Amino acid sequence: MFIVAVVITPDEIEPEIETADSVEQTSTDTPAETTKEIPEKEVEQPKKESSQATEVEPVPVVVPQKNDSSTVTPKKLQDSTDTSGTTARIPVELVKVIDGDTIKILYNGKEQNVRYLLIDTPETNHPRLGKQPFGDEAKARNKELIESGTLEIEFDVGERFDKYDRLLAYIYVDGKSLQKVLLSEGLARVAYIYPPNTRYVDPYEKTQAIAKEKKLGIWSVEDYATDSGFNAQAVKEKPAEPAPQKETPAPHSVKTEQPVAPVAKPTPPVQNTEWFQNCTELRKTYPNGVPSSHPAYQPKMDRDKDDFACER
Repeated sequence: MFIVAVVITPDEIEPEIETADSVEQTSTDTPAETTKEIPEKEVEQPKKESSQATEVEPVPVVVPQKNDSSTVTPKKLQDSTDTSGTTARIPVELVKVIDGDTIKILYNGKEQNVRYLLIDTPETNHPRLGKQPFGDEAKARNKELIESGTLEIEFDVGERFDKYDRLLAYIYVDGKSLQKVLLSEGLARVAYIYPPNTRYVDPYEKTQAIAKEKKLGIWSVEDYATDSGFNAQAVKEKPAEPAPQKETPAPHSVKTEQPVAPVAKPTPPVQNTEWFQNCTELRKTYPNGVPSSHPAYQPKMDRDKDDFACER
C-alpha cells in the first residue's frame, strides 16, 4: 500500500473570516493569536501634502454709502442730516421758545425740541424746581435774540439726543452764537459737559469767567450759580437792600435877623401945615419952592440943605 503525502505551504491557506462564534470559540479554547480583518472604512488613508497654501474664502465687506437702502441706520440718524465731526450749520425754522436754553423747531418735516449744548439757564416752569431767579430774564433774552434773524443749528461729534428725546445742538442767529451771548450777559452757566460733545467748552468758560468777574445776572448773587445748578435759597437768604433815601440838605444855622424898624411914612401935619408928597406936588402950588419957615417945608425936599425946599 502506498502512502501519498501532500505538503501545503502557508501561502496557499485562505484566511478565515472572523465571526462572532469563531471569536468566542477561540477565546475559550486556546489563547491562539488571531488576526482581525479591518474594515476598509476604518483604514486611515494618508493625507496628501498640498504644496499650495489653503485658500480662505473672503468675507464680503459692505461699505455704507449715502442713500444706500441696504445700510441699516438708526431711525433718529436717518431723520437728521449727518454733520458729525464738522462745523456745518443747518438752517431750521423756529416753532416757539420754551425757556432760556430750549426751543422747538421744525426739522426734517416735523417739530422737534432742541436743548442748547454746554449751557444751563434758570428754570421758568420746572415740575420740581418751579420758577428760579433770572429764569424769566433768560427766556425773554433768548426769545429776543432768536427771533431777530436766520436760525441755524450745529451738531457735535457725540450723541444727537438726550434722555428726554431732545436734539442737542449749538444755536446760531445770523452767525452769532446764542450760547455765547447768554453766557456773556450772565444769564447762563457752562454745564452738562459730556465728552465728546465738548467742541466749544473752552471759549464758553472764558466768556463765563468775564461775566462772573463783572457779577452780571446769575453771578450778582453770591452762591446762587453753582456747579450742580442754581441755589434759589441763596437769593432768599440775601439781606434786603435798604431802600434809597432821598437826600436831605445838611442842617445849617439860620441867621436871626433883627427886625428893621419900619420907615415911618410922613404924615400930613395937623395944625397950620401943608403937606405935599414930593416937590412935583409942591411946585403945583408953590412953583419956586418954599423956605424952611413955610408950613409946607419938609427937610427931605431940601436936598442942598439951604433951608429952601424944591427951589428951581
